[in-house]
Amino acid sequence: MHSAAAPHAPLVQVGKADVSAEDVLAVARGNARVEIGPDALAEMAASRARIDALAAEPRPVYGVSTGFGALAVRHISPELRAQLQRSLVRSHAAGMGPAVEREVVRALMFLRMKTLASGRTGVRPLVAETMAAILNAGITPVVREFGSLGCSGDLAPLSHCALVLMGEGVATGPDGVEKPAGDLLAAAGIEPVELLEKEGLALINGTDGMLGMLVMAIADLRRLFTTADITAAMTLEALLGTDKVLAPELHAPIRPHPGQALSAANMLAVLKGSGLTGHHQDDAPRVQDAYSIRCAPQVAGAGRDTLAHAQLVASRELAASVDNPVVLPDGRVESNGNFHGAPVAYVLDFLAIAAADLGSIAERRTDRLLDKARSHGLPAFLADDPGVDSGLMIAQYTQAALVSENKRLAVPASVDSIPSSAMQEDHVSMGWSAARKLRQVVENLGRILAVELTAAARALEIREQAGASGEPAPATAAAMAAARAAGVGGAGRDRFLSPDLEAAAALVASGELVRAVEQVTGPLA
Repeated sequence: MHSAAAPHAPLVQVGKADVSAEDVLAVARGNARVEIGPDALAEMAASRARIDALAAEPRPVYGVSTGFGALAVRHISPELRAQLQRSLVRSHAAGMGPAVEREVVRALMFLRMKTLASGRTGVRPLVAETMAAILNAGITPVVREFGSLGCSGDLAPLSHCALVLMGEGVATGPDGVEKPAGDLLAAAGIEPVELLEKEGLALINGTDGMLGMLVMAIADLRRLFTTADITAAMTLEALLGTDKVLAPELHAPIRPHPGQALSAANMLAVLKGSGLTGHHQDDAPRVQDAYSIRCAPQVAGAGRDTLAHAQLVASRELAASVDNPVVLPDGRVESNGNFHGAPVAYVLDFLAIAAADLGSIAERRTDRLLDKARSHGLPAFLADDPGVDSGLMIAQYTQAALVSENKRLAVPASVDSIPSSAMQEDHVSMGWSAARKLRQVVENLGRILAVELTAAARALEIREQAGASGEPAPATAAAMAAARAAGVGGAGRDRFLSPDLEAAAALVASGELVRAVEQVTGPLA
């Protein structure tokens, strides 16, 4: 059940200055209310006056008194310009496929409103205020999965949103039920907007969809990288490995990648006080642990550094006012190519690669836990009675299927381009596609780590039941307790396993696993 922003909901005010990633998350996921600040309203009114002046001139100005894209050669007479804006939005709202998630649409609308509020687009304050009213009423335009090439920005998705501002198209209300947009606006007391010169173009010419999805993916991946450090530490402990490879002097001082040092420090904090680590020289001596254990900080750390780069790109794009043409502070109205999504598309693809590899190494650790020949005394597949029971054998199959899918999804979208608009838009970013597949990669990664959590927790429990010579670390014990409290069953005879895995996935997705561990370790990176 969705709801409109309640009067007591958090408030995000959009002014001339940049909005933050936290603002985007608050609106997209937290149902925060939005309002346009007085400084932004004044700036919008000033730039609109410049557009009105240009509209009155006889010379053609792109987006104000001309057609669009390959049709920009036609000068449009004043009496046809309102029709031009309506026609632009209606024709560009050409998406197909299933509706995208509500949080994506709210992020997309909020970010477009942020750009309108910058005063660089030349639209009236009324347009941005109406967008704010729609967000606050819990009305969400229905945006289709397919339709954006990431240049000129996310045209089709944004057009579906602009159509709702006009009182047309379809949207969902606070109850999540799809209805005609005009009916929803009327019920909320919102007057549809009659678009004037340039306003239709300003509503659809941006990278807002791909940027919103990037901001949300960064937030999710930050949690999942910490989760991966926790599950890797649990696996190292369950395999009686050594934590000496996590010592700080082996990381930043001699290989100064920041993410690697952070992941090693996280793992070391989780393993503090363990009585199970360091037994790699006991019954089945080994000089070194396998790469999936020993190199966990290097792989997760490289992903963390990739995430830091993506966060830098996102912060720059959040500070941008993407439109074409733009109204410059000196009053000039200039065409540009800032709508091209390449900067965002590249990091969306880069994150998919890093997340896919993080899932891959987690699956290798899980497989090691289940293999009697490599698990250092654990039963085959962590089964109660191997042969009669299969244990977690097929849980690893599910994990492997998710890893394989992520490898396919990690193929970059941004290396592709397909010309459009009669070769006027002859190179496109495919940033929307990169963002859509990254969302799936992130969701899959959470499930992959949930399987490792399930296996590592069961392996540690089996060690305890077998009378291991030491106790698990307090932090890993807290992770095990959180898993059991969430409904992830422990060792024992075979049972219906899917609910256990779904419970583990929910524990990971909610962030409760990280919070449970941090109750022992203090804040993790």
